[in-house]
Amino acid sequence: MHIISKAAIRPLVAVFALASVSTLAVQAQDAKKADPALANQLDPNAPEKDPKLIDKFAAVKVEDGKYQDGDGHPTFHITNDGKKFDWYAYSGYRRYHAECHVCHGPDAMGSTYAPALKDSLKTIGYEEFIGILAGGKRDSQAGQERVMPAFGDNKNVMCYADDLYVYLKARASGAMPRVRPTDKEEKPEAAKTAEKECLGG
Repeated sequence: MHIISKAAIRPLVAVFALASVSTLAVQAQDAKKADPALANQLDPNAPEKDPKLIDKFAAVKVEDGKYQDGDGHPTFHITNDGKKFDWYAYSGYRRYHAECHVCHGPDAMGSTYAPALKDSLKTIGYEEFIGILAGGKRDSQAGQERVMPAFGDNKNVMCYADDLYVYLKARASGAMPRVRPTDKEEKPEAAKTAEKECLGG
């Protein structure tokens, strides 16, 4: 029986390891890109579109790139068969995931200690939303106390309060799926000016 030395085995092991890695790399390159529509479809918690809320929140006016509903409150505007979102809805998605998702869960789905804002915004109006965001809220239910902190002094939240409201309205109505918007309108000049003034830049 022929015995191979350890010195001869090591290069062979290295060759096999490199071959495996290159095979995996080829397979990774051949993988299909993620399909946001499929991801949302497979999500058992994905909201169904609520035609009544979509009609209620529908944009009836646009001023400087910001859409308003029939009550004059900020709202979303979606075009291109539900693929292109207005700037404020897109910005709200980003701000929500930067500031709010830790407590209220990914995509406004809620958590064990904070409510699902996608459900709350079905009934909470603009003024109440801004009031809670700025001043906080204390809830006692079933012997548990939930405290929403006040963000009135946090510019990273309050400078984008309308954006958050618009995003959460879109989530509440089912007009915006859980996944990141794939297309968006350009950032309006009015949004750039308001952001600069609010942040003090």
